[in-house]
Amino acid sequence: MKNILFPAQKRYLESYRKKEDKLILEMEEFADENSIPILEWHAIEFIEKLILINRPKRVLEIGTAIAYSTIRIARCLAKSASIYTIEKSKDNIELAAKYINKSGESKKIKLIHGNALNILPQMDKKFDFIFLDADKQDYKRLFDYSMLLLKKGGIIIVDNVLWHGYTASANVPAKYKTSTRHIRDFNKIFILQQNLDSMILPIGDGLGFGIKK
Repeated sequence: MKNILFPAQKRYLESYRKKEDKLILEMEEFADENSIPILEWHAIEFIEKLILINRPKRVLEIGTAIAYSTIRIARCLAKSASIYTIEKSKDNIELAAKYINKSGESKKIKLIHGNALNILPQMDKKFDFIFLDADKQDYKRLFDYSMLLLKKGGIIIVDNVLWHGYTASANVPAKYKTSTRHIRDFNKIFILQQNLDSMILPIGDGLGFGIKK
């Protein structure tokens, strides 16, 4: 099980995908060739629309990877807005910096190298929009820190909450059992969070969508 959509429906949606510029296509090709996970195109397009509607002044991204979603979010932000993005992999930080420089959006992007579990408790800024896409075993702790940093009325998006469809499957391959258990446990916490109006959307690999009360 690699997708949460059937192949025919996936092909149909892809037939309506908007044309992307050379940098985005280059990053998608690089990620595919090097097995680097990035957001599926319809998931990032959904997030872009949320950014355009919500008009956040300050965005926090936990898990930069090569800055694919970072750049796409930055392009939707107002000139005075900014996105803070945290990545612990040195190799990814170098790649992200390269692509950010090529994007022309470096003034909006604050690239932070380090472990988000150590960085988030030290942050003194509040955010209008938070996107969480990091190690699945850390989701619960990262979510708790994120909720402290999210403004009232702010939006939080969490990626991979359907985890290749395995969260809803009785048959989970051995190598995915631990991560699936982490995601299932997290989803219960996310949906039952008292100060969050939340839901799970079947977009991309599953997006958790919440608005802080």
